[in-house]
Amino acid sequence: MPDIPFGFALPGGQPPDPNDPQQMQQFMAQLQQLLATPGSGPVNWDLARQVAASQLAAAGDPAVNIYERHSVEEALRLADLWLEPACDLPSGIKKSVAWNRNEWIYKTLDVWQKLCDPVAGRMVGAMGDLVPPEARAQLGPMQSMVAALGGALFGGQLGQALGSLAAEVLSAGDIGLPLGPAGTAALIPANIKAYGEGLELPEDEVRLYVALREAAHQRLFGHVPWLRGHVLTAVEAYASGITVDREAIEEAMTRVDPMNPESMQAIALEGIFTPEDTPAQKAALARLETALALVEGWVCHVVDSAAGERLPNVVRLGEAFRRRRAAGGPAEQTFVALVGLELRPRRLREAAALWAALTEHRGISGRDALWGHPDLLPSGDDFADPDAYARTQLDLGDLDDFDFGPDTDLGGDKPDQR
Repeated sequence: MPDIPFGFALPGGQPPDPNDPQQMQQFMAQLQQLLATPGSGPVNWDLARQVAASQLAAAGDPAVNIYERHSVEEALRLADLWLEPACDLPSGIKKSVAWNRNEWIYKTLDVWQKLCDPVAGRMVGAMGDLVPPEARAQLGPMQSMVAALGGALFGGQLGQALGSLAAEVLSAGDIGLPLGPAGTAALIPANIKAYGEGLELPEDEVRLYVALREAAHQRLFGHVPWLRGHVLTAVEAYASGITVDREAIEEAMTRVDPMNPESMQAIALEGIFTPEDTPAQKAALARLETALALVEGWVCHVVDSAAGERLPNVVRLGEAFRRRRAAGGPAEQTFVALVGLELRPRRLREAAALWAALTEHRGISGRDALWGHPDLLPSGDDFADPDAYARTQLDLGDLDDFDFGPDTDLGGDKPDQR
């Protein structure tokens, strides 16, 4: 795979000079190789990874030093200890690591591929449909070049979005999805430092709060066997209802001048994808928002409970993180515009209030027992009156037919702690 950042530039990131025969010859050779190896799916993920790496190299991607690795390991170890009395799920951390920004991209790319390929496939298909039916037979093998071009366009812009997102995320589970390897708790020290400076709070306190959130995510996804598939399926169901604006694709492609490689950089895919305004799509969005809100609401409640009397700025940190998750950062908004997926838990505060009410009325074990099966979880309608829902009696004896999974801990031997 040639080393060409998006825009089909030469190595080093500079676009070729159309008046320089040698540069143009090199560019055409790279372009030919690119189109000849489109990859196995609708997105050229090799190109996406290279674009993201090139972008991070230009902006700066500090290496993780020994002190930072030690600090991350200690923060995650302490976070797991603090969480022990605050939730009924055991530790889900098998490995504690500190990543730089490039490592976050590399370690999470498989999940992004699963989420983005279906949407990208519809875009590439729409590009092929722009070719008149009577001309397709004459094109023959050339049609594969259209697919390759679409995969390169999408891969390049996804790489840009992921590169920007990598400069903002604080941990592997920062955006609420199980993006990293199972059992691996990861923090990104460079981003945590920058975020702490923005809050004007001590770096070690911010790092510990991020570690608490990461460790809570690991407990949830590590010991609720069905949850990973449940959340990712909700994302995929919503993505399946995103439509492609063919006119927007056609308009974008008219701006491409084959003799001017720089024209490729002017193509913007934002706005090409829009959610369908149908009852099915609205229901899919509601399921996705509820799933994300329940996960994030539980994490926020458990973390704030665990850190309540230990971190001096826990209230300020909790509020800052809730605002951050509810609004999404600039890179996350760019990603939304590119692929049409909103990953913000819009009902985060309501979900956190519901988990708090459950803790008050049922205790920690009773609260966390609801993760035993997706049918036990609150619905979006239950957010309206947390106290009424929490007071509802649930007879676990009626659930003998449910398969809770071998790793699910319902906390039957652990006393309630309030």
